Amino acid sequence: MKTEGHPVLNHVCFLDIGTGKKFLTKSTMKSARTEKIDGQDYFVIVRDVTMDSHPAYTGEKRMVDTAGRVEKFTTKFKRATKVK
Repeated sequence: MKTEGHPVLNHVCFLDIGTGKKFLTKSTMKSARTEKIDGQDYFVIVRDVTMDSHPAYTGEKRMVDTAGRVEKFTTKFKRATKVK
C-alpha cells in the first residue's frame, strides 16, 4: 500500500461543554488545543451537543413556546393592504 494516500488517525478527545463529559477516540480531526490523558496526547474537539446532552438520546422533554408562533408568522409575512 502507498503510505501517502491514507489519512493519519489521531487520538482525539471530544468534549461536551454542556455536561463536561469526554469521549476518547481516534479521528482524522485535529485542533490547536491538546490535552495529555493517561500519558497520551489528545487533540481536544469542543462540541456543543453530543449524545450525552441531546434530548433525543437523553429522553429529556423540552417545552417549546408555541404560543404566538402563528401571529409572529402572519405579522412577518403580512402583505400591506391598501385602504380606500
